[in-house]
Amino acid sequence: MSKKDQIIEHFKTAISSTVKSISGNSKLEVSFGTNDNLEDINKIKLPEIEASQINFLKSRAFADSASLKIKHSNPNIFNTFEPKGDISKKLYHTAERIRYEKLGSKKFKGIERNIKNFYLEKLNGVDKTNIVNAFECYLMTNFFNLDKKYFEKNFKKNQKVFDKKIKEKIETLKNLTPDQEKFNALISSIIDELKLNEEINNDGDEQKDSRENLKDQSKKNDPKKQTTSKEKQEMSIENQALEIENSSEDNNIEGEEIEIDDYSKNFERGKKYENEFSDLKYKVYTTDYDEIIRAEELEMEEELERLRKNLDQQLLQLKNFISKLANKLQRKLMAQQNRSWNFDLEEGILDSSKLTRVIMDPYNSLSFKKEKNTDFKDTLVTLLIDNSGSMRGKPISVAAICADILSRTLERCSVKVEILGFTTKHWKGGSSREKWMKNNKPRNPGRLNDLRHIIYKSADTPWRQARKNIGLMLKEGLLKENIDGEALKWAHNKVLKRKEERKILMVISDGAPVDDSTLSTNSSDYLETNLKNVVNWIQKKSNIELLAIGIGHDVTRYYDNAIKITDVHDLGDVMINQLTDLFSGKKRNILH
Repeated sequence: MSKKDQIIEHFKTAISSTVKSISGNSKLEVSFGTNDNLEDINKIKLPEIEASQINFLKSRAFADSASLKIKHSNPNIFNTFEPKGDISKKLYHTAERIRYEKLGSKKFKGIERNIKNFYLEKLNGVDKTNIVNAFECYLMTNFFNLDKKYFEKNFKKNQKVFDKKIKEKIETLKNLTPDQEKFNALISSIIDELKLNEEINNDGDEQKDSRENLKDQSKKNDPKKQTTSKEKQEMSIENQALEIENSSEDNNIEGEEIEIDDYSKNFERGKKYENEFSDLKYKVYTTDYDEIIRAEELEMEEELERLRKNLDQQLLQLKNFISKLANKLQRKLMAQQNRSWNFDLEEGILDSSKLTRVIMDPYNSLSFKKEKNTDFKDTLVTLLIDNSGSMRGKPISVAAICADILSRTLERCSVKVEILGFTTKHWKGGSSREKWMKNNKPRNPGRLNDLRHIIYKSADTPWRQARKNIGLMLKEGLLKENIDGEALKWAHNKVLKRKEERKILMVISDGAPVDDSTLSTNSSDYLETNLKNVVNWIQKKSNIELLAIGIGHDVTRYYDNAIKITDVHDLGDVMINQLTDLFSGKKRNILH
């Protein structure tokens, strides 16, 4: 192998290290060239690096972008909001790419430099009549603070439409970069509003994405400038490789310290009390096999449809019961949402009822009014549902039905609802126990099972988009064992990151935490003690309002605000009564 080839291989190795570091996937296989597309999530393909003409900006920008896509772009969320139409899809793909590139640029200045430099370099060769290029330039200009004169000069015919449809929402989009779901939903609606076929003169150019389509700009440069000495080129390659290796180490360190998703002030406050939240006597043998997973990732689309139909059949049988509950909740909440006003103010909306006195006496001053704020408009309700085996049958069916009703009804009342579930991946320990046994079974290993925490519906997902997921609770084999303390801590921390002013966490369970593998290797009250400690911390330290409903079991020994029901058919009525009492009463100690 020649020295030049060795240097290029060294360069590839450095790029591969950077990709693994940024993406957070040490198992990632990085390849270069024109081989077949790789579908494996642990494989990624980058353009071949040619010995004669190496475009460092292109190589590094491609590597950075691909790494950030793996780390910050969830394909399920992306597919959920993808618009129809070839052109609309290209705009949507472009916007998502810019989102995660901007997200990575906030953490790593080297990434920001690579992406900006490459984009400025490639601008000279893009088709100025292509709508995708114009849209990309508009977003890049605003997201990366580029010189706006270039866009105004080269894409002038599109500026008026973009300013009209996008300009006022740019700041919102920039603020939403850490939240893919909200960003994708907003950009998809913006693209729909563009009405491309009506308002923008698109030349019907169906060429590939401009980033993939771009040819090496060095080919368009003066040939004399292309001919550099062999030694100078090799030195340039070697310096670039060393620079990438150094930045790879920096990226890894910085990546360990910054969690992009944890951006709210509430989360920072929660982090401050993390040591108090933790039960020092409670430990976990291994978290290697735990998972937090969206419901749609657990089953195929066809199975989710089947389970939803099953749930709908049960809803049909309880039609009168459900209508009564939904109407009761909506009636109570909407009654509290009736508009009320503060009158006789010096500013606000003109009070037309007081105009007569001004007409009769012009020396009377005008009177204004302002609408009063309702306490629960900016509210999040999170339902944490026990998905253990003992909930099988009527309890889980009614829990799913009530979650469905509450989600639909509260959504109409401008209250956001999140639906979470907790269980384990296996009976009797699973992979965690196998690992413990291979390590000679150390005494008192702590929690010894593989957790499965399920997101059935996130707070920002409309009910209609998550309706199929709720039916998954009826899946045979899903319900296994329950480790309540860790699930409650997970749900609490998830809620704590939210920006809503008022947050309510409702736990639905049918008894004490049970996991045979953990309890057989630790004290008999190990999981129960942990649950009490977590509940106690939330009730004393957190601003989140915690309430619990026990199905067939009294859970007041764990929760201060709790109620027991003996018949699962009472669950819906109890949930609705407690929520309406909560909204109409004080923020604490509303259960009796």
